[in-house]
Amino acid sequence: MLVADDLLATGGTAKAVVDLIERLGGEVVACAFVIELTFLGGRDKLAGHRVASLLQYDS
Repeated sequence: MLVADDLLATGGTAKAVVDLIERLGGEVVACAFVIELTFLGGRDKLAGHRVASLLQYDS
């Protein structure tokens, strides 16, 4: 399954979605975002999963 969202900030919402999918027996193959706020470290919460974003803001 692909998890897609408009914004990756702290990663809390995306991590909750990933955990729910996996708890229900699904497999997350990647997480995709339009915008990533890299300075908030959200990608770290999704360690072990492929993460892609179209735009990255460093500050």
